[in-house]
Amino acid sequence: MRHSTITWAAPTAFTLFSLLLWEAAVKLFNIPPFFLPPPTAIAEAFVRFGPAIASESLYTLITTLIGFAMAVVFGLGLGLLVGASRTIYAGLYPLMIGFNAVPKVAVVPILVLWFGIGGVPAVLTAFLISFFPIVVNVATGLATTEPELEDVLKVLGASRLDVMRKVGIPRALPYFFGSLKIAITLAFVGSVISESIASNHGIGNLMLQAQAQFQVPLIFAGLVALAVEGIVMYALMAWVEKRMTGWAHRGGHAA
Repeated sequence: MRHSTITWAAPTAFTLFSLLLWEAAVKLFNIPPFFLPPPTAIAEAFVRFGPAIASESLYTLITTLIGFAMAVVFGLGLGLLVGASRTIYAGLYPLMIGFNAVPKVAVVPILVLWFGIGGVPAVLTAFLISFFPIVVNVATGLATTEPELEDVLKVLGASRLDVMRKVGIPRALPYFFGSLKIAITLAFVGSVISESIASNHGIGNLMLQAQAQFQVPLIFAGLVALAVEGIVMYALMAWVEKRMTGWAHRGGHAA
């Protein structure tokens, strides 16, 4: 109970302190709102543009979750394939690293050319930017199975598939569920990048329109809305990780 209270009280207190310091610094140094709006101006933007922020945030959340779900399915399958075979690992891993090194903002125009302006490029960008951590972590979990343990199981009559099912996949689960926390935040980045370039909806498009109209408090309000969504989804993934792989952590608790 005490640990749970500290977990919530510490970030809340630090956030409130940061907001007060931000407000005081803007007033003290007389920083113009079009350069750095104070938290009170951002709160006013939330009140003024509340319905628009809510609807566009929901749109971004939906596209992000669809792309993230695709990344989970594809990343888990490819991670199991790559981690199960050293040959496939050696052949595909350099290609995946090269693909991941390509800035996804450079891929968005190609997706627009193929699928047009709208939600599809946002979904695919969220998928492309978030599946790599899942693949790497699942493959790492499988590839780091102790050779001695594999030898013992094979001596006892276990096949390669048995070793993977009984040892490899359970060992990879903490890696997999841990990677979800990284992947979900990256999925938001992918969605917003695409919305800023090739969409008429979403927080990214809302922030782009606010920029064109010099509505800087609205831009910051959009950033706050994204941050809240990211924190909530990260906390949800952390809860899933704790529920599914608590046995893998010392004391039965996820870090």
